[in-house]
Order: sequence, then structure tokens, then C-alpha cells
Amino acid sequence: MPEAMVAARASETSGKPQQVDVAVVGAGFAGLYLLHRLRKAGLSAIALEEADDVGGTWYWNRYPGARCDIQTIDYSYTFDPELDKAWTWSEKYATQPEILRYLGFVADRYDLRRDIRFKTRVKEATWDDAAERWLIKTSNGPAFSCRHYIMATGCLSSPKPPEIDGVKDFRGEIYFTGRWPHDGVNLAGKRVAVIGTGSSGIQSIPLIAEQAAHLTVFQRTPNFALPAHNGPSPSDRMDLFRSDRAAYREQARQSMTGVPYPQQTVVSWQLSDAERRERFERAWAAGDLVHILTQLWADQGVDVDGNRIVQDLIREKIRAAVRDPETAAALMPDDHPFGAKRPCLDTNYYATYNRPNVTLVNLRQEPIKAITATGITTGKRNIDVDVIVFATGFDAMTGAIKAVHPITGRGGKSLSDVWAHGPQSYLGLTVAGFPNFFMITGPGSPSVLSNMAVSIEQHVDWVVDRLAGLRDKGFTTMEPTDKAQAGWEQHMADCAMMTLHRLANTWYTGANVPGKAQGVMPYCGGVGPYRSICDEVVGRGMLGFRLTGPNGTAQCNDGEVVRLQPDVRLVLGLLATLNLPPIESMGAQGACAFVNEFNKGRPAGRPIGEIIDGTLPGNDGPLPYRVYKPATPGPHPVVVYFHGGGWVLGDEASDEPFCRDMVRRTGMMFVSVGYRHAPEHRFPTAAEDSYAALRWIAEHATELGGKQGAVLVAGWSAGGNIAAVTCQLARDRGGPQIAGQLLVCPVTDCSFDRPSYNENATGYFLTRSLMFWFWDLYCAPSQRTDPRASPIRGQLKGLPPAFVVTCEFDPLRDEGIAYGEAMAAAGVPVEQLKARGHFHSSFAMVDVVVTGVPGRIQMAEALRRFAGLPPLVRQGDESSKGQSVAGKIAAAAS
Repeated sequence: MPEAMVAARASETSGKPQQVDVAVVGAGFAGLYLLHRLRKAGLSAIALEEADDVGGTWYWNRYPGARCDIQTIDYSYTFDPELDKAWTWSEKYATQPEILRYLGFVADRYDLRRDIRFKTRVKEATWDDAAERWLIKTSNGPAFSCRHYIMATGCLSSPKPPEIDGVKDFRGEIYFTGRWPHDGVNLAGKRVAVIGTGSSGIQSIPLIAEQAAHLTVFQRTPNFALPAHNGPSPSDRMDLFRSDRAAYREQARQSMTGVPYPQQTVVSWQLSDAERRERFERAWAAGDLVHILTQLWADQGVDVDGNRIVQDLIREKIRAAVRDPETAAALMPDDHPFGAKRPCLDTNYYATYNRPNVTLVNLRQEPIKAITATGITTGKRNIDVDVIVFATGFDAMTGAIKAVHPITGRGGKSLSDVWAHGPQSYLGLTVAGFPNFFMITGPGSPSVLSNMAVSIEQHVDWVVDRLAGLRDKGFTTMEPTDKAQAGWEQHMADCAMMTLHRLANTWYTGANVPGKAQGVMPYCGGVGPYRSICDEVVGRGMLGFRLTGPNGTAQCNDGEVVRLQPDVRLVLGLLATLNLPPIESMGAQGACAFVNEFNKGRPAGRPIGEIIDGTLPGNDGPLPYRVYKPATPGPHPVVVYFHGGGWVLGDEASDEPFCRDMVRRTGMMFVSVGYRHAPEHRFPTAAEDSYAALRWIAEHATELGGKQGAVLVAGWSAGGNIAAVTCQLARDRGGPQIAGQLLVCPVTDCSFDRPSYNENATGYFLTRSLMFWFWDLYCAPSQRTDPRASPIRGQLKGLPPAFVVTCEFDPLRDEGIAYGEAMAAAGVPVEQLKARGHFHSSFAMVDVVVTGVPGRIQMAEALRRFAGLPPLVRQGDESSKGQSVAGKIAAAAS
């Protein structure tokens, strides 16, 4: 007889709590796999399930039309190749009954039901600090004492109750899509109301309309719905899967969504209207939610303009499908970006509104006032119905966990109280103050923004491996630290800011539940990156966890696992995988050739008004320049820009993405100067060339299309050094007048003894040794204290107002901060942006680092203030994500 069953019978006769290693709540996808893995790891376990059989959310959600919206070839367990071969799905998107049969098949194949107590609800879970165990009280049978307590309750399994007066007065039938009767419902000949047009509403409405005498749909917020085109699994997908199952599954695990699609690299503004439409039509015909969310263009999920194109194309489809223009307009979402709220897959949803027995009520125009004995009263009319179906969704992510109440951790802390202002977790797996407590796909993990099957397996594997490791090393408790948890919350916020989820009120943010604290709850950084972070935690000695054992044994490697911005982390990871030789090892000529080659593959940036190349007279011959003009009528204030590259690399076009971006954000004209480089032209050539160019541009501003008068200067890296120097030279040499200076990660000193040079010496592309190389090529040691090389050593009084940008992971960070502080001490108006989580190249990598957008907005606002202009009002963040490898490396190298 299994050990768990023996212990259960013993506890029934003695009245003592049953002793198990692990108690699991839930017997759906996560609970079943947990039991299988725990058993293989030699850990005794019991699962507690409120239903009378396995299935989790697929046990309860039996409403008409219920299907998954991830292709079932992907929405499947992957842990056992033989299971893949033993089960064949009948459709591309399986129905609820087939998914439930699949989960029953899995439970039987691995003999899992013997470790599940059905019809059992957890009433209370309390951590016993002295015993270092959880005491679990249930509605059925004796309590449990377990070392570890795991919530496998699912993200969408706690139905949200209706928030309408009079529900109890209704004399007809009431049903909830999330708790549909198992023997079905006969709606033939009845007047039916469906309240809600989320996923369950969109799936069920066409089928209910076929049965009902009349169907009235009450819609508050329209949603984007896409045709499923259901049928057999696509042959090309099946061929790919069967040709190499292991590779197919591994690609899914390392992908952004848990489905094996590559990350798109082309952004919307690189494509013509015809190309964008062709891509969209192909995706629309494919009937694949993940494909249309990720494969149209790279910026659709992070950029308002790129997303709006998709929205408009879908609205065209709605307009074409629905004959009544007023109904079509009501069905078109206009309050959230596409994908910021979970889009739905449908079968004949929009066409259903062409039926004579279907009416749409737009609750934005006539809200429901009350439910009466015979029907529903809105602000305009009374509608008699026989049946009301509530398709009002779920208390997502946290609802099912908090419903198992109370969960009381260390020191009597209640999880509900701790989460009163929003869920807090470390990795979405654990919570500080709750030892040996784990969540599968909890808030703070990819969960609902991913293929749940892949995320569940990763979570279960990680948790079970940790429990086995604890046991094997003699530890008894595991708990995240406050510092690690706070760091994860910050990383979560950083990831959310990359996406458009922050612009929508949805169940992703808790906005569908009155009184619920709002914030983006799932991890937005992607499945593959999340997996690598979890692995990194383990590889760094269980970073962020406190482990304890008998006799005071303890281990705690405290810290934050991710301090870089998420896209910066991805870029640096990509650079590391390429194993590029150090720039300085290429020699000056080779380094220039390398940068120039990669610059050829980098998108230049979004369209602007006009770009003009020219030459100007320098001290020893002509210097090239490039003018970037806004699309708005001029004349415009002039910004003289100096490119980066360590006085060795780059030219007037090498920072083009940054210049274009700033032109669009400022409405000002940028003139980028091509000064001469080392080693052929050493110090002070770059400084003197740039000052000469500054004077000429200021004198010829009108001819270039700019405003006459004071100019502004800006520069990045070595260009920031030159911008700072030209301000000092202009002050000392009688002009020109400079209205303000923007210094982005500037070189300001020849000293290498500040902390940032040691903290960020390697690993962040611009290295300590590379800066040594740049200095050696540009300037002799005896000359480096000259203010034209090290502007911090010059006279700072009387300089124009400055905006100084520094990045946390940059060897130059401290000297940039020091220069800003020194100018302020000299009476110069100075603002500083200390960019957390960024590295030296972040703001120049316009085509890759999305999280640089807020910083560039601040830079643009500063330049406009310096020029005496009012702030520009813009719609959202214009930025793109994910370029070619060449583009990424070129952006980092330039």
C-alpha cells in the first residue's frame, strides 16, 4: 500500500494530522505534474482537490464552446516523450471535454489519483515555527502536517461574482460560465442574456445564439477577437514537431511565449503599407493567437504607433463582418492597445451579431441599473429574459490563492494582509515571511502571458529540484529575503514598462475586480529569460533565499538576481554568446571597419522631415556634417551633436538612430559633426575641430534651416566629452552663445580611480581596458589634465545649463555624476538623470533598448526647456524592440 495511504488511514484512527512531505492544492495541469515529479524525487505528497475528479479549471469550465487558445500540440505536457506519442489531439484547438479526457488519461497513466483527496477544500493553513511545518485543515477528513505547502490552484479558477443589484430577485435560471452544469443546459426556445464579452463570452455566444429564441448580449468593454479557423492541427506544424520533438519542445522552453516562434526582428516603420497588410492577412488566415501577437512586427507590443496599425486592421475586419454599422462600432475596442488585454479566439463571433435573434446592448451607453424578477433594467429599457449567463471572468492570478484562506506565515502574518496592496513575490514562486510555501505560476511569473503548460512544467521542475536539494543538504526551510523580493518587484515593474500592458485596465492588472489593488501581475519579460533567471538564482548559491536546518545551520546569499533593465540584460546576453574579440584587440583600423560593417545592418531610425549631408570648413580642411530636420515647418532651434566612439570610432552618421529619435521628440534640428579621429589625429584635434564646427554652424544656422541665435550642444560618450569642452571653449573664446548642454554618459576626466571603473570594469561592453585603449590612442598622459581632454579640471563657472545622463553599469558613471555636481557647485543649473539598470550604450541603442525611452523623453524635455520651448505632448512611447543581430551589435559598438 502506498505510504501516503498508510499514513492517511493511521491518521483517521488516531485523529492526529497526517504526516507528508508536501501538500499540494489543486489537481489540474500543475497539481498532476507535481505529484508525478514529487513521487520520482522520493517525497511523499498529497493533493487536495475541491472537485470530484482531476482537471482543475478544465473540470469547471464546461460552458458551450470552451476551448484552449494555444494550439493543443503546444498546450500539452512535454516531460515524457512517450506521452507525446501516446496521445493525439483531434483538433488544432481542443475542446474542454477533450482536454479533460487528456488530463484524466495522464492521471491514469501515472497512477496519480491514489495521492489525491477529492471533494476536499482547504479551510486553513498555518506555519508552525517550532516544528517547521505547515498545518493544513480541510473540509473533509483529518488535518495534514507537511514540510512544504504548494499552491497549484491555477491563474483563472476563481470566478468573479456579479456586481449588479437584484441578482437574488431574478426568478429565471442563472448560470456562470466558470461553473457550468456538468450535464449541460437546454436553452432552446428561451430568451437568454449573456453579460460579459471576455473569452468565455466570445466562445459561448455563437453557440448560445444557435439555441436561444433570442439572445441579448450585454457588453461593457469590447475585446479584440480573432478567427480560430479550427480544424486539424496544421500539417506544417505537425511535420516540424514530428521531425524532432525534442528540439521543438526545447525551442518552446527558450522562447518568449512558450510557443516555438522566433522573436520578430522587423519593426513596423521599416515596412510599407502593402507589406504590413500582407503580413497581417497571412496571420489572420492562420488563426493562431501567438502568431498574430508576436510575428507581425517587433514593435507591436511595445510601441503605440506600431500597435495602432494592428488595431486598425482588426477594426476593418470587424466592420466587414458586422452588417449594422452601429453594432460594428460598438464591437470595436478603442480603450486599450491590441494584446494589452488578452485577445480572444472565436468561431463566428462577429457574424453572430448579424442573426435576427441577437441584440447587443452597449453598457457604456446604457448601463445596467438592476436585475429584476423578470429580466434586466438598463438606463433606457427593460429587457425580459428567462436565463442569465454571467461571463464575467475571474479574480485572476491571486484570487484562487487568497480563496484558500487563511494562509498564515511566520509571526502570524496573513497572506491576504501582506497582499492587501498587491501581490508580492520572489520569482512568482515564493513569498517572504512564508517559509516552504510555493506557488505554481503565481503572480510575478510569466503565467498567463505564456503557454501555461510550458510555464507549469518549468515551475514544478524548479520547485521539486529545490525541495530535493534541501533534503539532500540537510536544510529544512527555504524562504526568500525581503531584499530579493523587493528587487524582483522592481524588475517586474521594469519589464511591465517595456510593454503596453500598463496602458490597459484588464484582469492582468486586477482592474476587473472592484477594490483590488492594481498593477501588472504577470511577468512580462518572457518565458526563456525567466527560465534563465531562475537557473541563475540556483547557480549563484540560491541567491535571495535563506536556508536553515537543524542546530542553527543556515545559508543566505542575499541579493537581487536582476539589476539590469530587462532589455539591457538580453542585449548583453546576446553579446556574450557571440564571443566577439575585444574591440581593442582589433587595432584602430580593424575596430573602425568592424563598427562600420555592423552599422550597415542597423535600422537608421524612424522617418523624420529631411536629412542633408554637407561639409564645413574646419581648422585644417573640410569636416563632414549631417543635418536632421523635423517634419514640422521651420525654422527650428539648432542642436549641435557630437557622436560617440572614444575619439577613435564613428562618424557624423553613426549615432543616427539617436539623432532621429531626439529630433522627433524635441521638434528641433540636430546637426551631427564629423570631427577627425585618433590615432591619426590626436588630442586636441577632436576638441578643436568640434569647436570650429560649432562656430560655423551657429553662424550659418539660418542657411541650414535653423533659428538664428543661441544654439544647444549635445553628445554621447566621447561626444559628451567634446560637448562639455566646446561649452568651456565657447565661454572662453567669445562665443557662440550656447543655450544648454546635454551630456549623455560623458567622459569628463582622465582618472580611473573612481568606484564605477572597478565595479563595471568588465561585462558591460564598454570596459575599463577599452577606455585605457581609447585614452592611449587619443591623448598622451602628460596632456590628459588639460581641460580640453578632462573638462572636469577646467573652470566651470559661467557654463550654460546642463542635463547630465549617467548609467548605473558604466565605467564612466561616477565621473559623469562628479562633473554634474562640480558644475552645480560652480553655480551652473544642472539636472542629472542617473539611469538605473542601464549600461553605457543604452540610450544610443534606440532600435533595441526600449527601456531607454523614458530617459530620452527627459532629455528631449530638457533641450526644449533650454531653448525656451513648451513641452511637447506625445501619444505614448515611440520605440521598437528586437532587431537583427548585426543591428544589435552595431548599436552597442557605435
